[in-house]
Amino acid sequence: MQDPLDDGAGRRREDLMAYRELTMMDVREVLRRWQAGQSARQIARETGFDRKTVRRYLRAAEACKLERGRELTEGEVHEVAQRVQSRPLVALSETSELLVRHKDRIAAWLGAERPLRLRKVHILLERDGVSVTYPTLRRFAMRELGWGKPTATVLLDDPPPAQEAQVDFAQMGFVLDPETGKRRSLWVLIVTLSFSRHMFVWPTFRQTTEAVCEGLDAAWALFGGMPHTIVPDNTKAMIHQPDALGARMTEAFADYLQARGLFCDPARVRRPKDKPRVERQVQYVRDNWFAGESFTTLDESRAHARHWCLHTAGTRVHGTTREVPLERYERQEKPSMLPAPTRPFDVPTWTSAKVHPDHHIQVARSLYSVPTQYLHKTVQVRADRTSVRIYLGTELVKVHPRRRPGERSTDVNDYPVGKAAYALRSIDGLLEKARQKGAHIGRYAERLLAGPLPWTRMRQAYALLALCDKYGDGRTEAVCQTALAFDVVDVSRIGRMLKAAVTPPLSASKAEGNVVQLELAPRFARALEHFITRSGNKEGA
Repeated sequence: MQDPLDDGAGRRREDLMAYRELTMMDVREVLRRWQAGQSARQIARETGFDRKTVRRYLRAAEACKLERGRELTEGEVHEVAQRVQSRPLVALSETSELLVRHKDRIAAWLGAERPLRLRKVHILLERDGVSVTYPTLRRFAMRELGWGKPTATVLLDDPPPAQEAQVDFAQMGFVLDPETGKRRSLWVLIVTLSFSRHMFVWPTFRQTTEAVCEGLDAAWALFGGMPHTIVPDNTKAMIHQPDALGARMTEAFADYLQARGLFCDPARVRRPKDKPRVERQVQYVRDNWFAGESFTTLDESRAHARHWCLHTAGTRVHGTTREVPLERYERQEKPSMLPAPTRPFDVPTWTSAKVHPDHHIQVARSLYSVPTQYLHKTVQVRADRTSVRIYLGTELVKVHPRRRPGERSTDVNDYPVGKAAYALRSIDGLLEKARQKGAHIGRYAERLLAGPLPWTRMRQAYALLALCDKYGDGRTEAVCQTALAFDVVDVSRIGRMLKAAVTPPLSASKAEGNVVQLELAPRFARALEHFITRSGNKEGA
């Protein structure tokens, strides 16, 4: 089945369009390696990006006048990415596209039980109307199908001290989990220094990125330092997409490598010879450390493994080097190691989220606001224990403090002008807006929102402001003054009065707070004599 990201010629679309599809993490990785002194060829080989693409980013970095030896800001990485990602795509050649359409047939001929010679394949293609030169077909077969690769092997020399550590996950067997009372499969993370063969074993029940980062930090603590490069297996906790030329690491593990200053060169799938020094230790760990032991807790197995690494595996005479690994490490390798980390790594969670019309995204059952210009767009989110960072491509959009599930973090500046108070249900903002319309309108709004649970009556206050927009602030002010005088707190009544146009204009000579006499007698109005207090004396009546 063909990879959906494959263009048919064995090249992935992300490689053909790398300068368009590189994410913020990819661009930062290229620039980080460039600052470390790596050449464009070495960066392309170790990251899997096209060499021309790497050179585009390096030229862009030089054009931006970035200095080596200092940490780049988010804005500088984004500026470099924008200089490159606006370039047009390069189309495939006609001969490449022609051979791509016949790739399956060529692979079947060359991979049969009795494979055809490439000269015969060339003849068969020409017979079917596929006209390409033999050198073109030969390059295509070697590049895309792995044809003609030499099978001879050579004895690789040990890398320099502190240069490389090989990492592998291995299953030991089953142990009893005291928390659940059930038998669980016990895995170990094995880290072997390629030069000294000094090793570290980290038991765990899970093969997650958190377990890998925790185990590696424990290894650096035991060694008292870190190597410059690690060669891991293609476990999903570290490698998101295995590839012989450019495996893509998970975002969280790539974040760990960048935080620790490490480089990673993953082994190929089903190629144990890419990391032979750790592969040879798996059976040794299983037979010498795990066999015959019974552990009651995971912490007990880890303490036992640490003691075994220092006093058994570390003090034996290695069969290849004929030296004691711990002594060889202390004498020749430890002085060149990088400093060990002083605090544990906060493993982040990377995810995609869509910005909803309410200006928020949902991450781990919490809500975080995003500015208006990013509505309906899909963003990348990095969440750790303390912060949540939101990216669109290589641009840092927003940073929020981490919230617990069910809570939200909202920045009022993310809303459009005038919408923040409405979105946040601000009572004070609503009253201030009413006071700006008029003094009596402000008092009327205060009467509306007085008492407990004022937000349950906010709709009436918004309706009052809507009447100001519809009939004008002056007329609404007059009606509110009259209604307050008669202690009528009813927005619907105010609306009917404005609609019937029964409210007279206020006279400038009227003192504030006095009752304004209506020109038209109200329906239930009485004469003034009706309110005169009468004496109890019948003679004076």
